[in-house]
Amino acid sequence: MSRSHRHFLQDLLSLPLLHHLPPRGCTAAAPASRTVFQQDQSLSHSLSYKPQHGQLQCRPTTMAARDTASLLVGLLVLFHTWGVWANVEVNMEDRVEVFMGDTAQITCMFTSSDGVGGMVIQWFYVKPSGEKQKIYYQDTTMKVVDRGTQFTERMNVNGTGATGEIVLTISDVQPVDELEFICLIKGLTDGTGEGRTKLKVFETPERPTIEGVQTGISVNEDSPSKIGVCEVKNGFPKPNITWYRNNTPLRADQDVVKVVPSITTDSNKLVSVRSELSMKVTKEDKDNLFYCEITYFVPGGTRMTETNRINITVYYPSTAVSVWVESPKGKIKEGDSIEIHCQGNGNMPSSFFKISKKDSDLVDSNVLVMDNVTRHQSGVYKCTSTDTDTFEEISENTTVFVNYLDPAVLVPEDTVVVDQGEELTATCNALSSLQTQTVWIKNGVKISVGHSLSLKNNTFETAGTYMCVVTVPEIEGMETNGTLTVYVQGRPYILTPEYTEIEASYEETVNLNCDVRGFPAPSIIWTTSDGKNLETTSQMKTEEGVTSVVSVTVTNDITAFCNASNEFGTDVLAFNITARSRGFIIAVIIICILLLAILGSVLYFLYKKGKICGRSGKQDLTKDKSSKDNIVVEMKSDNTEEAVLLGVNGEKQPPNDQSGEYLDVQK
Repeated sequence: MSRSHRHFLQDLLSLPLLHHLPPRGCTAAAPASRTVFQQDQSLSHSLSYKPQHGQLQCRPTTMAARDTASLLVGLLVLFHTWGVWANVEVNMEDRVEVFMGDTAQITCMFTSSDGVGGMVIQWFYVKPSGEKQKIYYQDTTMKVVDRGTQFTERMNVNGTGATGEIVLTISDVQPVDELEFICLIKGLTDGTGEGRTKLKVFETPERPTIEGVQTGISVNEDSPSKIGVCEVKNGFPKPNITWYRNNTPLRADQDVVKVVPSITTDSNKLVSVRSELSMKVTKEDKDNLFYCEITYFVPGGTRMTETNRINITVYYPSTAVSVWVESPKGKIKEGDSIEIHCQGNGNMPSSFFKISKKDSDLVDSNVLVMDNVTRHQSGVYKCTSTDTDTFEEISENTTVFVNYLDPAVLVPEDTVVVDQGEELTATCNALSSLQTQTVWIKNGVKISVGHSLSLKNNTFETAGTYMCVVTVPEIEGMETNGTLTVYVQGRPYILTPEYTEIEASYEETVNLNCDVRGFPAPSIIWTTSDGKNLETTSQMKTEEGVTSVVSVTVTNDITAFCNASNEFGTDVLAFNITARSRGFIIAVIIICILLLAILGSVLYFLYKKGKICGRSGKQDLTKDKSSKDNIVVEMKSDNTEEAVLLGVNGEKQPPNDQSGEYLDVQK
């Protein structure tokens, strides 16, 4: 086809006659810049193109038919002369995938043997019913977006077609936009090509949830029981839910596993899926974990997420029971509180327990408590578990032994009297279910180990109370005891105190203690050296003898006697008390006064000689051969300044006889 022919054909195809005819009996304005799209397939009217007036005019039907026939015959001759129809090829992607709310771009690429200029481009989508809906038209003179479609406000077409590529853009894509789109291209010689692309929309669902049944499930159920429900909301396309048990997927089995899905679609076509799992459980399912895996689609692939794990309560019957002593741990002794527990290896709510002894039911429970037990509660205890649904019984026994320790038995009993020097043997025994150990204690000190106590050559020191303590080493706190009081008879013996020589002040009160050993208990009398009896202040019997106290007021020297006696003899202890008298005190005072006087004389002498009070150096004390045995004293008159020396005989001596400044002092 030559260039001139092609241009002629383009001009001819651009005539309104070849596209649309106006309604009958009307005249339509037809500006050269656009075309009015009103389609009527009737040929009862034909149009003539008058560019100088810019109008399309209606003609009578006969003339129009004649002109149209002539035009069609001419076109056929031209097409026959110029050759075959042009070949148009359209290439598009099979699918375009976007997330909900994003923008989708659908590209249409085309080629033609006549070139890509002057093409007519149209976009359609296929409704769910299969009907095509046009949404866009474009030719060399116009671009028109069809009104009233779901894409009218959200679509845009980029490209003129001159490059052989045009792009349909749809913003804010929604699940309802998941449709098939058609790009239709018409060539200059009525060659036609089309391409199709499916728009796929995706929305990530919300985080899935799982909820297990709160009540327990029995293994005796005849049909599958509800385990739990998984749910995932607002996804697109529909998410898939798969149930797992311990990382193993569960497959539907009519008699064992049942999965019931339900699907809900909202007004935006977002899909929520709910899946309920039911199954027949076994005892092993009590430890199993159940969860759901959610698979959903995204552009270019799939993704997966999981729910939390849940555990269910499974009820299963017991096949055996256990019975044991919960407390105390270890060996039991009389006086303890005992707890006997019973438990089966099942957990059916329909099961109940009872504990009995010698076919006598003690309690309809799985716990038996006995306080302050005795040896008579030893024996075999039986626990029985009964299933009220099947009335099956299983039982188990345990043996309880209560250890005992009888009171200690001493021989001789309680009290024994022995003579001084005599030997004593005592025994202590206590009947027990376990091995015992015995110790003897006196005054808090362990003195012997074993059931027998031997006291040889008894004295007053061995008299007293002996405690026998019997223990069971295997059980802490299991013990008994008994006491034996030993009296050693003989004449009294007074223990000598630390002080018997006492010095006391005048009228001072002195307490005298007399500690006497002996049995029978001695009688004690206090006397003085002048034959008087003293009144006892206090007296107390002890296991060893008697302790007596007397108070004495000291007025002079006195000797007090503690006289102890019993049927075997007597003993006496003397306390010598020396009184410090008033004359002695007066003598002490006089001595103190004399000492003070001497001290005063010495101080005065030193003062006069200048050894004290600033007089040092004026007079010295020295020895003179001529007056070695004399005492010379310097005397001064009140009326004169003359100094006079007096000898020991009262004779005056002139000052020049003073031998300088030194005086002789007779010793």
